[in-house]
Amino acid sequence: MTKLDQIRAAEAKLLLSTYERNPILFVGGQGVHIVDEKGDRYLDLLSGIGVNALGYNHPVIEEAIARQSRALIHTSNLFYHQGQAELALRLTERTGLDRVFFSNTGTEAWEAAMKLARAYAGLLRSEGKHIGTKFLALEQSFHGRTFGSVSTTYKAKYREPFGPVVPGVEFVRFNDVADLRAKFSSEVCSILVEAIQGEGGVRPLTQEFFAEARTLATSTGALLIVDEIQAGMGRTGKWCAYQHYGIQPDVTTLAKPIAGGIPLGAMLCTEEAARAIHAGMHGTTFGGGPLACAVAIAVIDFIEKQNLLAHATEVGDYFQQQLRSLAARHSAIIDVRGKGLMLAAELDSTDLAKLTVAEMLKRKILINCTSDTVLRFLPPYILKRSHVDTAIAALDEIFTEHAGAVSTAVHTTGGQNHV
Repeated sequence: MTKLDQIRAAEAKLLLSTYERNPILFVGGQGVHIVDEKGDRYLDLLSGIGVNALGYNHPVIEEAIARQSRALIHTSNLFYHQGQAELALRLTERTGLDRVFFSNTGTEAWEAAMKLARAYAGLLRSEGKHIGTKFLALEQSFHGRTFGSVSTTYKAKYREPFGPVVPGVEFVRFNDVADLRAKFSSEVCSILVEAIQGEGGVRPLTQEFFAEARTLATSTGALLIVDEIQAGMGRTGKWCAYQHYGIQPDVTTLAKPIAGGIPLGAMLCTEEAARAIHAGMHGTTFGGGPLACAVAIAVIDFIEKQNLLAHATEVGDYFQQQLRSLAARHSAIIDVRGKGLMLAAELDSTDLAKLTVAEMLKRKILINCTSDTVLRFLPPYILKRSHVDTAIAALDEIFTEHAGAVSTAVHTTGGQNHV
């Protein structure tokens, strides 16, 4: 048996069946490439689902890990270490918010945001204001896997196996201002949005919808909470995707690329909202540990020093232009959208989308498919135009070879496309 065979057999016996893995054993990486056990290099346009902002084996991250691991890896949050305040300063300066709670993951950051919204509404009620406990979330949203997070995640396949989920959540049609107005009331304690939906298919909010959400929340004291777990920390060319709109939330959540591969999340809020939390109400064992904070500081400083926000914008614009040129040649691509290095190409067929991901993998290029028909690209911020050209050439080849055949097969068999 190969090493991969041994690991697959062991996992089949020992692990909970939560993942449909591809039969590849990765052992290392360098830059934008990840390497399997045979030494084959794969161009990673997914970056561990938006995590590896600086790619693989980046010296800045390696040095930060080595330096901090020799000093202090963990201490409980009953004591101080020098990393949290230093990192919190960087995050507040870049988000425009005032206070930070550190977690291990994005879903935990979202849980903290939801708990803050309920606590803040309770504080307002104690001060004589009428405000309820209801959450408004958006159709096609994805906020995580824990109970509160999954309760505000739209797709039934994520929620229904675990029902009943947390009550008090209503979903608004995406970018439908009239529906938002109809469902908003003083019973709502928070409006929950992603500036650009990730799992939902890389779908940006419209300026009108986002602005109306801000106006409605302000009118009653409800909190506008923006999930930046996938879009934030520079991926779209700004530190947060909401900054493209000129709209400031009351709360935001960060995770994925924040520490370049080390688990870390953060919930940030205004000084006003922070009034609702006092010592003992919320906490974490591992969140904001010395190692994670040290790496996050190094990642943020490198992004800024190397002007990677501008680079993400420039290479992302080039990538999007090339995808649009590809769409002009292949009718199977029905939409191209996104911002910076958070991009999508929507296809006209579920079968073609699935086949494209598999064919790209054969060509040693990693992407994935979300919302059945959407090819998603979340590459490292160090991506170059030459890497984009490699990907576009592969996609062109795949669509030329397969798009017509898949379309004919779907039509012949009476299959349906799901958007």
